[in-house]
Amino acid sequence: MITRDSIRFFFDDLKDCGLDGNNALTYGYFFTDRSLSKLEVISEELVKLGYTFVDVLEPDNDDKDDEGYFYLHVEKVEKHNVDSLDLRNMEFYKLAHKYDLDSYDGFDAGPIGFDPERN
Repeated sequence: MITRDSIRFFFDDLKDCGLDGNNALTYGYFFTDRSLSKLEVISEELVKLGYTFVDVLEPDNDDKDDEGYFYLHVEKVEKHNVDSLDLRNMEFYKLAHKYDLDSYDGFDAGPIGFDPERN
C-alpha cells in the first residue's frame, strides 16, 4: 500500500527532477491482473471518468518476476498535493477491489505532453 510518507518523498523527488508538484502534471496510474478482460472492463470505467487509456502491457513469459500479469496504464492531467494524491490512491485501491483485480500498482507523474517513446 502506498503510504502518505511515500507520497511526500515522491513530491520531494519531483523537485529533485526539476518538476513543480504544485502545478498540473500528467499522472499515470497502473493496475494489474492476470485477466486481460478484467482490465478492459476497468479501463472502460476509467475512460468514462476522464482518464486516457495508454496501454495494456502483456506478460513477458521470459521474465520470472512478471508471473503472467497484464499491466493497465491510464493517464490524466491533474494537480495534486499529498492529501489529494493519497485520496486518489485510496479510491483506486477500492476500485481495484471492486473489480477483483490483483492490484492497483501505483502511479507516476511527468510533465504535461511528455512521451517517453518520443523524448
